[in-house]
Parts: sequence; structure tokens; C-alpha cells
Amino acid sequence: MRGSPLFLCFFSVSCWVNLMPTAGDRIFHFGACRVSMSMTEIRAGFTAIKANIQSRDPIRTLSILSHPHSLHKVKSSDRCCITYQLFTFYVDKVFKHCRTEDSFVNRKISSIANSFLSTRRKLGQCHEQNNCMCGEESTEKLKQILANYEGLNVTSAAMKSLGELDILLDWMEKSR
Repeated sequence: MRGSPLFLCFFSVSCWVNLMPTAGDRIFHFGACRVSMSMTEIRAGFTAIKANIQSRDPIRTLSILSHPHSLHKVKSSDRCCITYQLFTFYVDKVFKHCRTEDSFVNRKISSIANSFLSTRRKLGQCHEQNNCMCGEESTEKLKQILANYEGLNVTSAAMKSLGELDILLDWMEKSR
């Protein structure tokens, strides 16, 4: 039985290590939800393609995410909901329509999309457990974002939304 305490100690430490975020991951608090994600990886991927994507945006006078009421002053209790909805928006609408002739850019888009999909799953678990309630304010903000998006053709709207990804990432980091 001398090995049992040592085994228990080793097992406990290994479980604790597995629950820790991986290198580069950070914990974000969205209302009642805590989610780890690799912001460094997402930012690096986006930075590598930002100029390419933004150069494809012919409409400089309109913004999808920067509408005066879009992400500013979101209540703490609505952060989980709006983040979940925005990640769903990016996964379901934006990334699907962002294809270029450049394989490097496409790989970076795919990597960012995979990170968003993983984070959306985590936020979805909070959403399913009713820890991620959607207030009227977050619903209205999302409606405005969708109206901005749907006012353009699909490809232009997707490229514009991807080109504005830094707006979302900055907001997430500020509300962290």
C-alpha cells in the first residue's frame, strides 16, 4: 500500500494539469461563463491576412461591427449571449463565404474558424445550462449587426466581417 499515496498524488497532479488552459490560452469571463481560448493564435492568424482581406473590401464607408450601438456598453450579464451569437454568426455566415485564390490566406481563415468553432462549443455549453441569458439589449445589438451584414452581397459581407475581426477581438479583450 506504500505506492497508493504516491499514485493518488500523481493522479491528482495529472488531472489538475489537464484542466489547465494550454500554452497561449487565456481565460475569458463572459457574464457567468468562463472560457479558455488562444487569443494569441487567433490574433496571429488574423494579423497575417488582415491587409489581404481588407484590400478585398470595396465598401469603406460601411461597417458591420462598428455601428455606434453594436458592441459598446454591453452589460456584463449579456456578454456571454452576444459573444455566443457573434461566434455563431462568424462560424455559420462569415467563414463559409471567405475563400480566396491564395492557399495561405485560406489556411489562416480555416485556422481562425476552427478556433471560433471550439470556443463556440464551450459557450454553447453555458448557453444550454442557462448561464448565458440573452437580454433585450444583446438581441437588439445582434439584430443591427445582422442587418448590416445582410445589406451587402454574401461575399462582400463575409470579407468585410472578417476584415473587422480585430474589432471583436479588441472588445473581447477589453471586457475580459
